[in-house]
Amino acid sequence: MFNLLPQAGDFIYTSSMILGIDEVGRGPWAGPLVVGAVVLGSETLDGLTDSKKISKKRRAELSKEIYEKAAGVGLGWVHADELDTLGMSASLVLATRRAVEQITAEYHEIIIDGTVNFLKDTAKGPYVTTLKKADLLIASVSAASIVAKVARDAFMEEQSRVYPMYGFESHSGYGTARHRDAIEHYGVTPLHRLSFAPLAKYAPHTPKKTTGDDSVTTKQLGDMAESEVAMYLEQLGHSIVERNWKTKFCEIDIVSRKDDTYYFTEVKYRITEEFGGGMAAITPKKLKQMKFAAQLYVSKTPSLGQQLAVAIVAKDLTITDVILIDD
Repeated sequence: MFNLLPQAGDFIYTSSMILGIDEVGRGPWAGPLVVGAVVLGSETLDGLTDSKKISKKRRAELSKEIYEKAAGVGLGWVHADELDTLGMSASLVLATRRAVEQITAEYHEIIIDGTVNFLKDTAKGPYVTTLKKADLLIASVSAASIVAKVARDAFMEEQSRVYPMYGFESHSGYGTARHRDAIEHYGVTPLHRLSFAPLAKYAPHTPKKTTGDDSVTTKQLGDMAESEVAMYLEQLGHSIVERNWKTKFCEIDIVSRKDDTYYFTEVKYRITEEFGGGMAAITPKKLKQMKFAAQLYVSKTPSLGQQLAVAIVAKDLTITDVILIDD
């Protein structure tokens, strides 16, 4: 066992029998936590350093080379839902163990970047050295940092095609201004970490029969459903014109436009199926109210002309039915 302290003019220690471990994705508001684990073996790779200090192109080149030449490479993933359930500390432990389980190459020591031994409660715990800035000093830890970051960034780029309005390809889930604005406008996705304080208001809660300011109502769930439907409509090519349009007589959850048609969307979300799903709330009386609301909106906005009004009902945050309303 040994300890290395960072010195002026960082250097790389290259023992072939070290299992290096590093994590990426601790701070983002969305996306997985990923831990990399690498045993380089007899290979010497040029250019290894902290993954944040090299370009995206160079990281990709090094990651490919690491997979081709290293004796062992492992990645441990913990996704947002697990992280929200377990918390960050337990998620780091789980991701580290998942990464190490994939390593079959021999090694005589484990070095983890940082100050916490995430393997301390396992049989491997006694063989761990924790080291600040290990990703700058230890080749295998640098390699672990690189493969983890490249894998996570690729995942977030893939998710940006599923949720194009969030810009995941540019910020990888961090709380940038663009990301914050997207969340404010569209709500959250399954990728978002609702246990993080800035997103806590989006976390679903079971309504409680309590009194006082701490009681939770179904409004939170309804807001989430509306955000999901608004995002879905935009994916279909709609432009959101208004949300929660209200008069003293009626209201419309979402007004959107696609081509020359305006859509008037009613969102219904029910916590359980005990009294039917969202469609069960669309009674003949409700349909009449929806038609009246659409006609009133058109009357207050003469420039719309005679357009088709459509009610889309959401159940369990998914689109279930489309109801055409005559002009």
